[in-house]
This record gives sequence, structure tokens and C-alpha cells, in this order.
Amino acid sequence: MECKSKNSSIRCTVKECAHNMGSENYCTLNTIDVGTHESNPTMPECTDCNSFVKRS
Repeated sequence: MECKSKNSSIRCTVKECAHNMGSENYCTLNTIDVGTHESNPTMPECTDCNSFVKRS
């Protein structure tokens, strides 16, 4: 099993993501890509973590 270490700079509570540490609410990636699905984003709900990968 791959040992992933947390990135203390990226908090994440999405347990369904393969990059979520699982035991703590942190991401294991060095960087993430944040994007939007809106033409004029005005609130947090308009943004997306484009680095999300469904945990298998």
C-alpha cells in the first residue's frame, strides 16, 4: 500500500477523493488545481477542485 503524507497547506474534507489523507482532513497532493463551472463565479459553490479523483 502506498504511503501518502499530508500537505499541511491543503485541508480537505472530501473523503471520497483518492487524494484525501483519510485519517486526517488533508490532501496528499503537493498542489491542487481549482477551477469553476460558472461563467461569472460569485460564491464558493461556483468553484471546483479540478484535482479530484474518485476513490476506488
